[in-house]
Amino acid sequence: MAGHSTIMHQRPCKALLPTAKAPRPERVSHRVVAQAQPTRPSQPNRASTAVQASAIADAPPAHTSRVSEKPLGEGPTVINGQVLHSLSKERLALVNSLEPYVRERVMPLLKPVEKCWQPADFLPDPSKGDYLDQLAELRKRTDCLPDDYFVVLVGDMITEEALPTYMAMLNTLDGVRDETGAEQTAWGKWTREWTAEENRHGDLMNKYCMLSGRVNMKAVEVTIQNLIGSGMDPKTENNPYLGFIYTSFQERATKISHGTTARHAKEYGDKVLGQITGAIASDEGRHESAYCRIVDELFRK
Repeated sequence: MAGHSTIMHQRPCKALLPTAKAPRPERVSHRVVAQAQPTRPSQPNRASTAVQASAIADAPPAHTSRVSEKPLGEGPTVINGQVLHSLSKERLALVNSLEPYVRERVMPLLKPVEKCWQPADFLPDPSKGDYLDQLAELRKRTDCLPDDYFVVLVGDMITEEALPTYMAMLNTLDGVRDETGAEQTAWGKWTREWTAEENRHGDLMNKYCMLSGRVNMKAVEVTIQNLIGSGMDPKTENNPYLGFIYTSFQERATKISHGTTARHAKEYGDKVLGQITGAIASDEGRHESAYCRIVDELFRK
C-alpha cells in the first residue's frame, strides 16, 4: 500500500481530472438560399429550384425524433439504429398489473424518513463548542488510511453522486415512469423515495472526504459534473424487464463495494468511516431486495 504523504492534492489521480473536450465537428450547411427573386411569382425559377432539390437530395437524413410515434406496446421502434420501446402489449399489461404488488411488497422495504440515518449523524457538528476538536479527531482517524483506500472510496462516492442519472434512467422505462414528477402511483412513489434514500449516500461520503483534507475536491467535483452531464445509456430499450434486471445487479454491486470499504476502514482504524460505509451497504442491500422482488414477480407471471 502506498503511504499517505502524496495524496490527490499533490498528485491527483487521472480519473479525477477533467478530460480534454473533443473538438467540435465542422458544421456544414446543406441549405441553398436563392440570391435572386423570380421575376414572376407565378413562374418559379427552375434553376434555383433544381439547385435546392439537389442540395436536399445530397443532405444527410435529418435527426429522427427521439419520441416513438407508435403507441406503447405496439412493438419496438428503431431510432438512429437503437431499439427502443421493445415492451409488447401483453407484457405492458402485465407490468401495469404489478401496481398492487409493488405497493404491498416492495414499498415497505423503504424506511420512513424519521427512521433513516442522516449524514449529520456521522459528522462533526459545527453548532457544538467542540466542533474543532471533533474535526481534529476525524482527521486523525483518516491519517491512517492509505492513498489506495481513498482512490476506491472516491470512486464509490462519485458513483453515488451520479444519482440524477439513475433517476432519469428509471423514468425512461415504459409502464413505470413517473409521468408528472409527483404521481401517487406505487411506481412513481418508489422512484422518488428510492432516490431520496440514495441521495444521503453521496452527500455523506462527499462531506467526509472533504473534511478529511485528503482529497482534491475540485477534481472530484469536476468529474461528477462531467459524469452527470454525459448521461448514461444502459441499452435497456425503455423496457422495465431489462431495466429492473440492471438495477438488481447494480444494487448488489454497490452493496458489495461499500461493504468491502467498511471492512477495510475498520481494519485501518477508522471505525466511524466503517460505520458510514456499512450503513450505506445496508441501504443498498434493501434496495437490491426490492428490485429482485420486482424481477421475481415479473418472471413468475
